[in-house]
Amino acid sequence: MILLTGFEPFGGDATNPSWAAATLARDILRGEGHEVEALELPCVFGDAAARLLEAVDRLNPALVVSLGLAGGRDRISLERVAINCDDARIPDNAGRRPVDAEVVPGGPAAYFSTLPIKAALRALQIAGIRAEVSQTAGTYVCNHVFYALMHALASRPQTRGGFVHVPYDASGLPLGSAVPAMPAGTMAEGIAVVVRTALVTDTDPALSAGAIH
Repeated sequence: MILLTGFEPFGGDATNPSWAAATLARDILRGEGHEVEALELPCVFGDAAARLLEAVDRLNPALVVSLGLAGGRDRISLERVAINCDDARIPDNAGRRPVDAEVVPGGPAAYFSTLPIKAALRALQIAGIRAEVSQTAGTYVCNHVFYALMHALASRPQTRGGFVHVPYDASGLPLGSAVPAMPAGTMAEGIAVVVRTALVTDTDPALSAGAIH
């Protein structure tokens, strides 16, 4: 079982491309014979993590890939690390705005993704899809979900998981917009590449994908 998640719209946007990418990727992978479920999460601290973890308990997936929107980025971002910090620049969809709060009280400072992010990066590049390894998932609800997921998977070694940020959907922007974007179909194929890579890669290769700042 593979679980893909995306988010509902937030911040005044009418749609969230992470959910479109998750559902399209689900359909691509189902067409290849994989058992896949997609789950839309609320953009709400606490509630999003609870809904995700309930699905993990219920479905017992072998692989979980959570998606979120990183407006302003121009490529698929394979997130390396989740930090134990909620620090919201804007309120979530329930009006919550935690500042310097722990995602899991007393939990470790950080968790690393257990997806083969270097192998996935190489596979995405071969497929001609813009991608990067990202060193930060922020401190908003995306990181909140990423950290909560990895904290739960720390006691479920049979399940691998991680987080992927996607850009804006090009079809949802005004014609001629300078905002970085990517077609939803390309995002979905990129997520399918990440999943396929995770299913066949046990050890991530040592490839340079770091950052100076």
